[in-house]
Amino acid sequence: MTAFFITLISLVFLIITLKLFFHTTTKFKNLPPGPPFLPVIGNLHQLKQPLHHTFQTLSQKYGQIFSLWFGYQPVVVVSSSKIAQECFTKHDIVLANRPDFLVGKYISYNNTTVALASYGDHWRNLRRIVTTELLSSHRLNSFLEIRRDEIMRLIKKLTQVSYNDFSEVELTSMFSEMTFNTIMRMVSGKRYYGDDSDVTDIEEARLFRNIIKEILGLGGASNVMLVAGTDTSSVTLEWAMSNLLNNPNILKKAKDEIDTHIGQDHLVDECDISKLSYLQSIVYETLRLHPAAPLLMPHLSSEEFTIEKYNIPQSTILMVNSWAIHRDPNLWTDPICFKPERFEKEGETNKLLSFGMGRRACPGTNLAQRTVSLTLGLLIQCFEWKRIGKEKIDMTEGNGVTVAKKIPLRVMCKLCHPLKIKDVF
Repeated sequence: MTAFFITLISLVFLIITLKLFFHTTTKFKNLPPGPPFLPVIGNLHQLKQPLHHTFQTLSQKYGQIFSLWFGYQPVVVVSSSKIAQECFTKHDIVLANRPDFLVGKYISYNNTTVALASYGDHWRNLRRIVTTELLSSHRLNSFLEIRRDEIMRLIKKLTQVSYNDFSEVELTSMFSEMTFNTIMRMVSGKRYYGDDSDVTDIEEARLFRNIIKEILGLGGASNVMLVAGTDTSSVTLEWAMSNLLNNPNILKKAKDEIDTHIGQDHLVDECDISKLSYLQSIVYETLRLHPAAPLLMPHLSSEEFTIEKYNIPQSTILMVNSWAIHRDPNLWTDPICFKPERFEKEGETNKLLSFGMGRRACPGTNLAQRTVSLTLGLLIQCFEWKRIGKEKIDMTEGNGVTVAKKIPLRVMCKLCHPLKIKDVF
């Protein structure tokens, strides 16, 4: 009798599940094509890490816009520059919302931060505060001394170990320390990371470290709390140096440009970056090949709309694979090659989606570009660089919201001699 009731309950549950599933999916007509899916879980079983690689593979089979099911939630993935631009121009307001992820309830004040808040008055107020009080040109100029000081701490640290000869250094942790302390000083006025931090209160430092460890320990989307200000810049610097070391001719060309326009009489400063067009091209090319966030933050449609002849229902999650777009052979010549020269052509930077598009684009673009450009310029100006061995730097990607190198970057570094800038060291 017990076995009969278990079988009966299982059968009823299966019928209800199938009915609900087919009712949910059949009402969404004319969706973009996509892979077959299963009841209840949809396509979740097909999502292999790294997601941007999986999505690129699916786009090659189903097209540059395709649909998936995360359980009963419809998801549309875009891998086309043209379609992405249409989404964030013509349909920008419709796609201005964010999905309500469970993790945002606990680590993002119930999805009320500027990154995850729904589109409306609250988000507009947050955006205004961020763009005017923290990230406006005026405020960024006022924080210049903080950025310069943190970068110079990095330069001095490298100088101490490489003054007389080539020394092996691990850049990944150094970049993280520099960018993390830059943001913390902008927000709290204190350096919290490194041997020379400003926090002398042991208990305060301990509590702060525990908070950071707890946030990072949550993994996945929780890292968004730190991504905007720290990971993005440090990851970009790591990829830029890796590519330069694998392409010494490009590194030499960047060094020659700095020697020609800046020389050794003074250090590169932010006001000099506009003179260094090739250095800027290196930064752009790094952002193209290695966007820190290869999948833009998800958007949620507030109403039904049509794109590329497909009907996108209300409450559909839209994801843009900027990594795939940046490697599209129809958009870029030799898309896999590291070629900064491609950005010497006017208008090429408009193809980049590294910081998103539309009203929900990342407001920290200017800060990230200033930090990366100045740091990279000083590293090239002040030091000689080479790989540890004959083999090229391993370019394998790691996993995470921001895609850093799987293997931390270790290189050989030596201070340039003769260096005329005595007051720095």
